[in-house]
Amino acid sequence: MWPILGEAPADLLYVSRTSLPSLFARPLTDAVVASDPPPGLARHQNNAVRADLKKSSLAALIDHRPTHLIFDFIDERFDLLAAGDTLVTHSWELEASGYLAQPAFSSARIVPRASTQCDQLWREAALEMATFLQLTPLRDTQIILHASQWAQRYLDRAGQLRDFDPDVMIFDGNVGRLDDHNALLAGYQQRFAQMTGAARVSAAPELVMGDVGHRWGLSPFHYVADYYRDIWRQLRALGI
Repeated sequence: MWPILGEAPADLLYVSRTSLPSLFARPLTDAVVASDPPPGLARHQNNAVRADLKKSSLAALIDHRPTHLIFDFIDERFDLLAAGDTLVTHSWELEASGYLAQPAFSSARIVPRASTQCDQLWREAALEMATFLQLTPLRDTQIILHASQWAQRYLDRAGQLRDFDPDVMIFDGNVGRLDDHNALLAGYQQRFAQMTGAARVSAAPELVMGDVGHRWGLSPFHYVADYYRDIWRQLRALGI
């Protein structure tokens, strides 16, 4: 959001390309993550992969001691990978990194996002997160949920509304059904809000539109600029 609006808070910790089940899993100790990003990845993308594989994000959150903690489940579109005795997030960044060729992933298997197994893992991890928020210094942090949905339509370069294809390319070779992912998101968000009592921010329905001119490209979760302005207005009202 802030790269779109140019108003980032001064002290921001950003955790991305992970999933609740991965956050609470064991580190994949045999995986080697280079200090310099492999070709095709920026440094922040490589850092996100490292955090997901080594499970460093929860400790980083505690050390950061945020006044506000925003949960956004858009990254819960990726499948999980069961590797050894742990779980990791099968993000585009992990796929592009080349790390999957390492022996640590030799027997890895995909846990599809839309599977019953993934849903059960997510339910268990959501309960762990609710407990974690209560039993750590984060109990003093205001918890906020950005409740979102994938856009059904987008604005083309002529400013006309077009429908997204119901089959969305998450990354090469990985396709998700738009309606299925919206149903997953709705379930995740409802469950998390009930468990945590998180304050909820969501954009007006008429702003849930993709934008062909978005800086990160056309996608059902890359919205028009007014979407982000609406969310930022609500976040500022919560003290951010």
